[in-house]
Amino acid sequence: MSATPLVLIAAGGTGGHLFPAEALATVLNARGIAVDLATDKRAAPFAGKFPARAMHVLPADTVRGRDPISLARTFARLTFGTLRGMALMLGERPAAVVGFGGYPTVPPIFAAWLVRVPRIVHEQNAVMGRANRLLAGRATVIATGYPDIFSDAPRLAVKAVHTGNPVRAAVREAAATPYAAPASGPIRLVVFGGSQGARVMSEVVPAAIERLPAGMRARLEVVQQSRPEDLDEAQSVYARLGVKADCAAFFDDLPQRVALSHLAIARSGASTVAELAAIGRPSILVPLPHALDQDQLANASALAAVGGAILIRQSDLTAERLSEELTRLFGNPSRLSAMAAAARAVGRVDAAERLADEVMRVAGIAQMRQNTPA
Repeated sequence: MSATPLVLIAAGGTGGHLFPAEALATVLNARGIAVDLATDKRAAPFAGKFPARAMHVLPADTVRGRDPISLARTFARLTFGTLRGMALMLGERPAAVVGFGGYPTVPPIFAAWLVRVPRIVHEQNAVMGRANRLLAGRATVIATGYPDIFSDAPRLAVKAVHTGNPVRAAVREAAATPYAAPASGPIRLVVFGGSQGARVMSEVVPAAIERLPAGMRARLEVVQQSRPEDLDEAQSVYARLGVKADCAAFFDDLPQRVALSHLAIARSGASTVAELAAIGRPSILVPLPHALDQDQLANASALAAVGGAILIRQSDLTAERLSEELTRLFGNPSRLSAMAAAARAVGRVDAAERLADEVMRVAGIAQMRQNTPA
């Protein structure tokens, strides 16, 4: 092994997987550990700024159907990816492989298992996803974003370490902004839903705000992520209502905008919930309704259970219901402060450092450095 140890991070598919992987890579780099990224061709175009020494694109596929042809095609691609992954392991000799869920992580983790490289699987959600369930039995350690997710699976519980979900540097910086409830002055609302959630937000949120008491609506300042095709409609509603609003398809400074807000309305993907908790902001969470694993429902339920969020299922998300919730919350600043504190209490700003500690332990990197002559 070279003087500089190498950790291979496997992540792809969505920002929900890439964001925590990026946070871990940043911490490992700061500790003098080289990082390579293994991903699939879908995620490769979005990984250009990932802090890795090199990027390796491995074939992977998602199970899209249960018919024999679809299953055979998926199995073939995963097998080919695993063979390519084995060649990568033997060529690069990583000290450990860390997978962040999703089917792009299957080939590198399976390959690492076959050649006996230590393996850490990180599960960001409050329920384990399908790909991680497939890999869990072959993992050396399972790091979790939520505690006690294996209370009914003792075989996996013995491998589990609760690290929390790593958050980006921008989130850690935003977490330094204290929460101050809107007793007077502007009420700042931030609304975002990700690529699969912005449409329902654009349809319901402006209509709910129109139903707010006039005095409350006059104080409102809205930051809202909308699909490009929904922008004009959302902006026109806010302009008609005289509500100060900044609507865009994407905000590259979203963590700072969340930190400046008094309330967030959002989907409940693992990274979103982790960031809201780390920054310590109250939220209304609307889980994506058709997820196969119902992971967003589990994430939202966990934050709502400690008092940090209000959970509204999409089937219940009407303008009338949302307006009632907003009226109650904006009219009760102490409730907002209590929700912010509850969210912050379960946030893990140092999750990337905790996970890096675990990676170094499993890989034997700390021991290796102790045994290296000065």
